Amino acid sequence: MTVAKSTKSAFPEAEAATPLKRYYVLRVFTSMEAAVKTYIVQEIERLDLHDLFGDILIPTEEVIEMKEGKKKIKTKTFFPGYLLIEMILNGKSRHLLLESPNVMGFAGNPMDPPPLRREEVDRILGRVEERRGSVSMEIPFQVDDRVKINDGPFKDFVGAIKEINHEKRKAKVLVSIFGRSTPVEVDYLQITTNISN
Repeated sequence: MTVAKSTKSAFPEAEAATPLKRYYVLRVFTSMEAAVKTYIVQEIERLDLHDLFGDILIPTEEVIEMKEGKKKIKTKTFFPGYLLIEMILNGKSRHLLLESPNVMGFAGNPMDPPPLRREEVDRILGRVEERRGSVSMEIPFQVDDRVKINDGPFKDFVGAIKEINHEKRKAKVLVSIFGRSTPVEVDYLQITTNISN
């Protein structure tokens, strides 16, 4: 009696169950996100664990910041203290991440971290793509702050902000002209909170 060998597995679900890479949230010390990412990428290379890991993301955006009347472009993270890591979670990948310097652990249940839902990942990645190429402005002042106008026809006037228009990137400042309080509309770049200069 001969037994025919089947090319199909007795457990077809095991063949189809090749683990998929999912996104997990890793908690790290704030402002150490880039250092942790660099370390993890180097360890993946050194240990040849490319098959376990995909993207390692620090969601960021470019922000214009006003300091002393000068605009500076800086990179700001959406979620300080967190990395998004696409990976297959198993003993090797878990060990690599949890033993990395400046890592506090996974977000959620540290023993069995939940992967992000596809909608959450799409929303975060969509926000990153939406912001890519555009620069938003971070303003270091708010209504009722005392500011100094450092450019334009009202240069060196000091007053209080009465209104902020984020869409136009302008502020209304109440300054004293000939002894009367007068509202003056100025661009964000024309005012500073450093009134001592």
